[in-house]
Amino acid sequence: MLILQRNSGQSIRIGDDITVVVLEQKGVQVKLGIEAPASVSVDRSEIYDLKHQQNIQVDSSV
Repeated sequence: MLILQRNSGQSIRIGDDITVVVLEQKGVQVKLGIEAPASVSVDRSEIYDLKHQQNIQVDSSV
């Protein structure tokens, strides 16, 4: 795992197509902006996990 420290307004790049920008920090909360191509799915981890579980259930019922 790569751990970086960034301030508001600063960003990181992932490959050539994805940029993550720190928009705001209030206490322990951090607001991020993510720029990615439409072909790349960007989800919070709990939403990703839920989608993944639903796909497993659909696949197992077929």
